[in-house]
Amino acid sequence: MKNNPVKKLWDKIPAGIVCLAVLGIIFGYLATVMGTPNMLNTLMKTAHDLLLNTVFYLMAICVLTSALSQILMDFGVVDLLEKLLRPLMKPLFNLPGVASLGAVMTFLSDNPAIISLSQDKKFSHYFKKYQLISLTNFGTAFGMGLIVIVFMVGQGFYWEPFVGLFGAFCGCIVSTRLMQRAVVKAYPKYKEENVVDHFDEEEEAAAVSGKSLFSRIMDSLLDGGKVGVGVGLAIIPGVLIISTLVMIMTFGPSETGAYTGAAYEGTEILPWAAGKINFIFDWLFGFKDPHLVAFPVTALGAVGAALGLVPTFIADGFVDGNAIAVFTAIGMCWSGYLSTHTAMLDSLGYRDLTPKAIGAHTVGGVVAGITAHLVCLLISLI
Repeated sequence: MKNNPVKKLWDKIPAGIVCLAVLGIIFGYLATVMGTPNMLNTLMKTAHDLLLNTVFYLMAICVLTSALSQILMDFGVVDLLEKLLRPLMKPLFNLPGVASLGAVMTFLSDNPAIISLSQDKKFSHYFKKYQLISLTNFGTAFGMGLIVIVFMVGQGFYWEPFVGLFGAFCGCIVSTRLMQRAVVKAYPKYKEENVVDHFDEEEEAAAVSGKSLFSRIMDSLLDGGKVGVGVGLAIIPGVLIISTLVMIMTFGPSETGAYTGAAYEGTEILPWAAGKINFIFDWLFGFKDPHLVAFPVTALGAVGAALGLVPTFIADGFVDGNAIAVFTAIGMCWSGYLSTHTAMLDSLGYRDLTPKAIGAHTVGGVVAGITAHLVCLLISLI
C-alpha cells in the first residue's frame, strides 16, 4: 500500500489543478447544455429569487420562533417541558433527564444550541463521556424543528409535518444509540468516566430585580428576535449557493424546451440519475417523482437550503402529503449535519469521532424518512 504508484502520482498533482478540473467539468457541462450566457443568467436570477422570496420568508420565521423560544426559556416553560419529558430519556435515548432540555433548545433554535448547554458544568455533570459525545447526534435530530414545521404548515400541509416530527424522533433514537455504541467500542473507558469529576450545586440566581413584567416580556421578545436575525443571516449562503446549484441540476428548460436564462431552469441531471434507481426511493420513502431526491441531498448540508426547494416542488406538482412528511422527518433529523457535526465535535474536543457521528446520523435520517412514509401509508389505510 505504501508503494502504490497511483497514490504517489495523485499526491504529486497540485490541489489547484484538481480544483480547476472539477469546476471545469461541472460548469463546462452546464454551459454546454444551456449555453454560457443562459447558465450565468439562470444562476444569478435563481439566487436573486431565492433571496427575495425564500430567504426573507425563512428569516421572518426565524425571528418569530426565536422570540417565542426566548419567552419560553425566560418564563420557565422550557424547564417545565424538561421535567415532563425527563421520564422518556433513559429508556429511549440512554441519556439523563436533563438531555431533554437540549432537545427542546435545538427544536426551538438550531443544532449548535446543544453545544452551549454541553459546555455548561451545571448541565454536563449529569453525563458520562460517551453520553455527552452522543449529544451531537441527539441535538442535531431536532435542529430547526420548529422552523421546519412552521414552514411546512405555511405551505398548506397541517398534519403531515407532525408525522415527520414522529419520524425524526424515531431516527434520533437510532442515531443516538448507534453513536453511543460506536464511542464505547472505540473508547471503552468513556462508558464509566464522568464528564465533570466534581461539581458543587450552586443556587440559581433570582430573577432580575427592578424590572416590571412588561419589561421582561419586551426584553425576551427583542433579544430572541435578534438571535433569529442571526440565524436568518446564517442560512443565506446555504440557501443561495447550495439551492441554486441543486436547482440548476434538478429542473429542466422553459416550457418551450429552450433555455432562456430565466430563474429555475436547469439540466435535470439529478432527476435523471435518481430515476435510474428511483424504485429504491419509492420503496423507502414513497417518492413518486425523482425530482424529490433533491430535498434530502440538500438537507445533508443545510436544511434551510432544502426548504427553499419546497415552494418550487409544490408549484410544479411534484409533492404530496407523504413527501411533506418525509421531507419534515429527514429535514429535521439531518438538518445540515454534514456541515455542523465537525464543528460541534471539535468544540467538544472529540474531533476524531466525527466519522462515527456522521455514519450514525446518516442511518438515523434514513430511518426517520422510512418511518414517516410507513406512518403515512398506515393513515391512508384507515
